[in-house]
Amino acid sequence: MIAGLPPESIEVPSAVLAYAAGRKLTPVWLNELGGLTFEIDGKPHRDFVKWNPRASSIDLFQEVKRLRWAVAFTTVPEVIDQGSDSDGQWIATRGLGGENAVAERWRASPGEAVFAIATGLRQLHDSLPIQQCPFSWQVEDRLGDIARRGSELEPANWHPEFRDLSVADALAVVLEVPEVDHLVVCHGDACAPNTLLDESGSWAGHVDMGSLGIADRWADLAIASWSLDWNYGNGWQDTFFDAYGIEADAERMSYYRLLWELGP
Repeated sequence: MIAGLPPESIEVPSAVLAYAAGRKLTPVWLNELGGLTFEIDGKPHRDFVKWNPRASSIDLFQEVKRLRWAVAFTTVPEVIDQGSDSDGQWIATRGLGGENAVAERWRASPGEAVFAIATGLRQLHDSLPIQQCPFSWQVEDRLGDIARRGSELEPANWHPEFRDLSVADALAVVLEVPEVDHLVVCHGDACAPNTLLDESGSWAGHVDMGSLGIADRWADLAIASWSLDWNYGNGWQDTFFDAYGIEADAERMSYYRLLWELGP
């Protein structure tokens, strides 16, 4: 399954229908694990509901904790409700202004979008106080999760850059952790769709913060820059790193991209 806009005919989970209470629901995102996001039309606010199936490895309530911490320091959605049932978990958030950076308008203007993604990520890294952050996304934590899921790793599902590696070879590579460049509070999933842009093309906020935590900034930079190729085509790396204000680091990018393939 590829993340993207779901079909309008998709079945709406009963918990989402109950929360919407008759308000119009518009499906806006379907992730690789079957998770769904819906916009709820209503006045005076525009709300969103994110739902994940029970079988998913994602715990939405962990995202609630991170959003409630981060909202004091940067522009992220305000959590207004949450719940769960036998089918899955859901959280409701107040809508932010703008639209995601892979909306049709911004895919047609990739230079503006890439600049906003980079400057928005730099703003996030500069604004979130590492001394006050209770969450970690450091390599040691992620390696522990990968080790627990070792039997689930499947090279055929990895990016072509890493598909020739065996599981054993990949694990050997990620055990050679590069020296930390600079610790920040990372987004945790800094792919292009998780950046919002306003009408002028400027960064307007971030969404999908379920893995937010302290880590080397390259854990975010490697994935944010990689996602430009998927969403806008090749050729935007220099624009991204110039806008962020750093030179590309091929070694750290390769390491964190492989780590991502093994388990975000």
